[in-house]
Amino acid sequence: MYSSEELEEAQRLVYAAMPPTPQYAWPLLARAIGCDVWVKHENHTPTGAFKVRGGIVHLKRRQQRGQTAGVITATRGNHGQSIPFGAARVGIPVTVVVPHGNSVEKNAAMRALGAELIEIGHDFDAARESAARIAAERGLDFIASFGPDLVVGVSTYAHELFRAAGALDAVYVPIGMGSGICGVIAARDMLGLRTKVIGVAAAGANAYALSFAAGKPVSTNSAATFADGMAVRIPNADAFHVIKHGAERIVTVNDDEIAEAVRLYFRAAHTIAEGAGAAALAALMQERDRMKTKRVGLILSGGNIDMQKFAAILRGDTPRD
Repeated sequence: MYSSEELEEAQRLVYAAMPPTPQYAWPLLARAIGCDVWVKHENHTPTGAFKVRGGIVHLKRRQQRGQTAGVITATRGNHGQSIPFGAARVGIPVTVVVPHGNSVEKNAAMRALGAELIEIGHDFDAARESAARIAAERGLDFIASFGPDLVVGVSTYAHELFRAAGALDAVYVPIGMGSGICGVIAARDMLGLRTKVIGVAAAGANAYALSFAAGKPVSTNSAATFADGMAVRIPNADAFHVIKHGAERIVTVNDDEIAEAVRLYFRAAHTIAEGAGAAALAALMQERDRMKTKRVGLILSGGNIDMQKFAAILRGDTPRD
């Protein structure tokens, strides 16, 4: 998907802005699941999620190409923080479109990073369509949530994990628009590893799971999950192509399972995971018998969960989107 030279450039750009994130093998997780569990802590980035790596690379490359006009993107939060984070480093103005009812705390974070925030639409895909229209009206460059710069940027976390953890039998990765899992697949293939890459979809936003089963992109009519980073109705065709040929399978987890995984992360690793960030653990919990005695990696993709939702989860409840 990308060359070693492109990876090295992405690493230089990313590490000029942030250090590598840690990966830890947590004993209490191993005891709870019955296998060795390595957690990649992408909740430890400057924006609290893995997406920032792609934003850093894309915006720097945009500056290098002389494309310094304003940009616009759509998001449920983490991609929408990555773009203004990267843009602030190169002096490019950013507009971010979010759906109504989006995370209050993610919205605040995007504004704090300097983005103009516009609230339109009932979900991510509606906001994305509005962002494309506003881009044409205002003469802004539209940045999609999936693209080569983003994938090579976020793949740097996968290289960190594979170098540090050694031989892993499998890695579970949550799927939103697909940059995270495509980055893991690309890193696995570049390193010549035999690790199985397992995607994770939310039951209420299962477009990628349906697509994987059908062998072609399949859209859905709704994306209902509190795991907002996975709440996508329309798969990206390029991402699906990589997933179709590079992933072992896609596991579907419901919101109750995701909430239980958030609690287990807090109890066993003293760490905060948002819904999408806990989805990989939820999938491993579902497949614990299948993975018994294996060495498994989990991508904790982000920790940006609203305080009220996190408090409800710790009380034993499951937030409803």
